[in-house]
Amino acid sequence: MGKERESFERPVVTNRKAYHDYFIEEKFEAGIMLQGTEVKSLREGRVNLSDSYASVKDGQIFLHHCHISPYSHGNLSNHEPLRTRKLLLHRKEINKLLVKTQQQGLTIIPLRIYFSNRGLAKVELGLAKGKKQHDRRESDKTREASREVERAMKGSRHD
Repeated sequence: MGKERESFERPVVTNRKAYHDYFIEEKFEAGIMLQGTEVKSLREGRVNLSDSYASVKDGQIFLHHCHISPYSHGNLSNHEPLRTRKLLLHRKEINKLLVKTQQQGLTIIPLRIYFSNRGLAKVELGLAKGKKQHDRRESDKTREASREVERAMKGSRHD
């Protein structure tokens, strides 16, 4: 029997807009290549994923439009906020993503950035299919209905 490791992930940012605009079909965990000041800004939570996406180019995967604010105590060697960052995945996973995006018209969306229990910055990628306007309305209705049920259940417990 192996040691059970305590899974402690510290989330930095979650892309809530992605869950609203897309159906998430599959999730992948990827490492992200960062500069020193980017890591420090991430630890401060100064990152925005709202308009970001990932793409496969030349057998490598890159994260685009992920805004990591410049580090507050940085000097002239501070990083570019919107630069394209390379993601680290296994070759099989990259090939799988490439095939699914080309054949099925799916998009690779970053869902969240977090620090693993070893202190490494990770990105959770989602293979996503865009929602139409009526799909969004339907998911809003189901979410509202589940909230109503929760409220009713919570109210009945306190009586």
